[in-house]
Amino acid sequence: MPAEVENVVLVTVDSLRADAVGGDDSVSPVLDGLADDGVVFENAMAHGNWTPFSFPSVHGSRPVFDEGADIGVASTPTLAEQLSEAGVETGGFNAANGFLTDHWGYDRGFDEFEPFVESGGYSKYLAAHPTVQAWVQLGTSPFRRAAAALRGESDARPFADVSRMGDLEQHATDFLEGAADDGFFLWVHYMDTHTPYVPAPRHLREVSDTHFGLFRMLGSHLRTGLGWDVDQRTLGTLRTLYDGTVRQVDASVGRLLDTLDAEGLAEETAVVVAGDHGEEFLDHGHLAHYPKLYGELVEVPYVVTHPDGGSGTVHQPVGLDTIAPTVCDLLGVDPAPAWEGESVAPALDGETIESQSPVVSVAVRGESVTSQPIPRRLDDGELLVSARDARWTYVEHTESGHRELYDRREDPDERRNLCATATADTAPPPVLDRLSAAVADHVDRLETAADADETGDDGQTSDEIAARLKALGYK
Repeated sequence: MPAEVENVVLVTVDSLRADAVGGDDSVSPVLDGLADDGVVFENAMAHGNWTPFSFPSVHGSRPVFDEGADIGVASTPTLAEQLSEAGVETGGFNAANGFLTDHWGYDRGFDEFEPFVESGGYSKYLAAHPTVQAWVQLGTSPFRRAAAALRGESDARPFADVSRMGDLEQHATDFLEGAADDGFFLWVHYMDTHTPYVPAPRHLREVSDTHFGLFRMLGSHLRTGLGWDVDQRTLGTLRTLYDGTVRQVDASVGRLLDTLDAEGLAEETAVVVAGDHGEEFLDHGHLAHYPKLYGELVEVPYVVTHPDGGSGTVHQPVGLDTIAPTVCDLLGVDPAPAWEGESVAPALDGETIESQSPVVSVAVRGESVTSQPIPRRLDDGELLVSARDARWTYVEHTESGHRELYDRREDPDERRNLCATATADTAPPPVLDRLSAAVADHVDRLETAADADETGDDGQTSDEIAARLKALGYK
């Protein structure tokens, strides 16, 4: 692999599906530039359908529910803890996603951490309802726009406030400008591409010639938030607004890269970019990211750049649990022994990445697909588990026994369930046994962890685990 670097910047983008960047009509020139200069993992997969199910693997390289029935990062070292122990300065800034706060353990190891979530009882509420602030900001946006117009200000900031992008960027910029000379790790998490999609007007103009009135925007988001059926006009509005938010994130990342240049840090800094999960636009009947495990929700962008590394594309499937060991590898720090992902940094030197498939992902579904609030426990509904390799997708509903198998080479949109169409003459291919075995192993693992969490080793509730969960604010 290439030489170690002094610094790493990790950019995660909420709800960024794989096909949202790149392509002929790309709305993400900055991210595309990073992809051109680095290594693109074209079969990168999230380990869950939404943030609380995905991020334990990102920061802890361990699957959600691995230590019990509640969400939250595992007690084994987080990425920031591992780096901090090695003397690396750490900064983490999350744009007000209530599932990425100290309540869930995501502040651990950061010298400087800001989730932009208010403290006190409201903070605990937001930990279970992570996008409330965005909806509040959206509802008050007409008043902010009017006030900005009266003051003669530009139209760039009022809408951007919905995602706290401006505050996130400012904190990250301040961190970079004051970073120590002996190396740093910076993590920023953008929420712009999470519903509600409210790009600044100038970014919306960059991706569309269509003028969107306020009520059209609000009406489209109302349907999204309530899980209502939408017509093609509303769907087109939502996808265009989403593209505008991708452009908004892209521009912000560009300004952070400019800061690296201005501070003389670019030549010693690797950049890692990933979506934490995808987003659905009626691909399988719904909007946003309800509990399903199809490609639009599991497949995400994943790019690693190095100032001296090569560029290219890796076709082998990789999970986001590779991020933590990869960042450590880039900085010359040993990964935590308990981590499960393997570093993909050698790909920067053109080395072949060993197969890490199948990649397993999970979701928990309540009484209906669109039920709220978001499940926070393994027993909040039926567990759905998928196993994916470079060609096949297998999904199992663990209580009902419903099974799905898709050949993405012949059926990239995952429409034709080979388990449902199989007959005595056309049985599902042998790959079904391999992928279903991976799912069964994962289910057994999670159930064992849940049982241990409930009883402890001596048949009583574990004081150590209970104390940790209480410290995280969710038990």
